[in-house]
Amino acid sequence: MRLMLVGPRVVAVAAAGVLLAGCGGSAAEDEDGPGPQPSGSAEQGGPVTGGGKTGAAGKPDPQRSTLPGALPGAYDFTPDPARIPKNAAQARKLTRGAALGEDDWTAGMVRHTPYESGGSRPVLSDSCVWTRSALPPGILDSFTRRLDIPAGDGKGRVQGAVTVTVHRTEAGAEREIEDTVQESFRCPRQELGGGQRLSGLMSLRFDQKDVRNADASLFEAGKYTGPESGGVQDYVWSKSRIGPVTTAVSVKGAKGYRNSDLLRIAAEGGAKVLYRVELELK
Repeated sequence: MRLMLVGPRVVAVAAAGVLLAGCGGSAAEDEDGPGPQPSGSAEQGGPVTGGGKTGAAGKPDPQRSTLPGALPGAYDFTPDPARIPKNAAQARKLTRGAALGEDDWTAGMVRHTPYESGGSRPVLSDSCVWTRSALPPGILDSFTRRLDIPAGDGKGRVQGAVTVTVHRTEAGAEREIEDTVQESFRCPRQELGGGQRLSGLMSLRFDQKDVRNADASLFEAGKYTGPESGGVQDYVWSKSRIGPVTTAVSVKGAKGYRNSDLLRIAAEGGAKVLYRVELELK
């Protein structure tokens, strides 16, 4: 793993990143059963069954464990070229099919207001303020849904968001991943608008050998404050790429939630949206 962090929180953030990259979206199995298995990502829809892939001689591939529930040794899903969006209409179908709704992520989630935004993308300005801009020529569509866990039982309201973006090329999607890693170094403090702020942001990108459910993944963590946040809260965020499609999942903490709770929520959402992207591209 290539660490892009400094300071005493390196180990904690690195461990969190490992959780997000390798958790397997067994979350998809928890509620719906194993279901169909995307190539190379059985951990996203349920445990590995059978003996894994075999070579020409019928022997187990050493890249795959034969133990039930084990993660594959490498990510090897290849999108069907016929399923890769070629225009904006096809991209919109994919982003809306892959993005999670209130019944798709974790139990008890409700729609945030605003709930959806599409046809534009967030941009971090030189002054470290997030704004939305029109899609550049290299992006066919970008779509966001926002979902919350309501306050209750002495706990505050957790805010989650999932974004699916379709680039014209795989190279364009990879540039998004690379640029995102650099944003936390350029802007460790960021303004989200409406009095919302992020601070202490630190990022890491995984070496490909450590990524088991996408072509590329990164993780970011920091602190969040905003109206009704109840003070300074933890913030976690992950972004992944499958072919020309990127997914991003963010979770803003609230009173009564530990960082491990947010990591679990983010890991579940991240695994599920990647699984759905695979189904769109399979």
